[in-house]
Amino acid sequence: MTTVPPPAAELTADEARRIALRAQGFLGAADRRAGVRGILRRLGQVQLDTISVLARSHELVPYARLGAVGRPTVERAYWTEAHAFEYWSHAACILPVEEWPHFAFRRRAYRARPQWHHDLAPGTYEKVVAQLRDEGPRTATELGGAKNKGEWWDWSDTKIAVERALMFGDVVVVERRGWKRVYDLAERAIPDALLHDDLDDTECVRRLVRQAGEALGVGTRADIADYHRIRGEQFDAVIEASGLVPVTVAGWGKPAWADPAALASEPRGRHRTTLLSPFDSLIWERARTERIFGFTHRLEAYVPKPKRVYGYFAMPVLAGGRLVGRVDPAREGRTLVARQVSLEGPKAVPAVAAALREAAEWVGCDAVKVERVDAPELAPALITALD
Repeated sequence: MTTVPPPAAELTADEARRIALRAQGFLGAADRRAGVRGILRRLGQVQLDTISVLARSHELVPYARLGAVGRPTVERAYWTEAHAFEYWSHAACILPVEEWPHFAFRRRAYRARPQWHHDLAPGTYEKVVAQLRDEGPRTATELGGAKNKGEWWDWSDTKIAVERALMFGDVVVVERRGWKRVYDLAERAIPDALLHDDLDDTECVRRLVRQAGEALGVGTRADIADYHRIRGEQFDAVIEASGLVPVTVAGWGKPAWADPAALASEPRGRHRTTLLSPFDSLIWERARTERIFGFTHRLEAYVPKPKRVYGYFAMPVLAGGRLVGRVDPAREGRTLVARQVSLEGPKAVPAVAAALREAAEWVGCDAVKVERVDAPELAPALITALD
């Protein structure tokens, strides 16, 4: 663990919460001119996931901050004009193309890896790279097939090769087409000014730690390191040179660091009221969410149905800078269905109703149906608020 110098500031828990909200784009007027691309640059990454209920998570993230931006607009913003690429960060993430050099340390680590779970037939790697060079962007299916005839995880040699080329940095994912990755050569997809691996590992990590601190506003060692899945000892080696400043936060009980720009002015402005994807960087780390919001939440999609408490894809509701409830949504034709609604009290009813109405309109639904409210006595008020 790194030795922490004296704090630059002492923050109340409420100040830290508001700093985090502003850093993540939920407090103050959104920069609509910058749009989806501005959100991506601000966050530094947007996590991808296969689950699609209202929409996929990478669509929900800009929606939560900007409101009802068109879903085709979201996709175009990510995937046109060499603006972004997909790589392994917090998980599989869309990243601003300017961050390509910062992941050289991870590409080098993959190249130096001595052993892989899958053996690769000689020449397959080179064949896939040559095919992309000759034919242009292709999915794994178009390159020769993504799977063998076994179970779903039984990748073909082509899929193994192109995924390894992605890890090594020879290949880039340039878009998702029907949720399939579309691969192209890095030398063609990444602008020349960014296509280099000349930053050493320490500088790569230093920049990512700084970016994570700016995106979070304030965070502990675990918060900041987890943002791009950096190891604790890597964090320790660069934190002093990162430009982040040590702070104390009342009630956190752990050392913390903040973006100095976040401390320079008081966070003010209008709060968003919205449904949040469980994969949103505001809340994706459970311990941080509990520490900042006093709100315990976990994704239950992979929990056996009888053991779920809040539902398959329960989405926290943000309002007034607080997490005030959860909604487990579904769609039936042009009706948004709230299969289960959990409210943090009667005061949450108007906010949850507003969030449901806006989400319904965004996905093209003209009605909202509530199936179950955890506190049945609040169900009539919620249904009335939805009318």
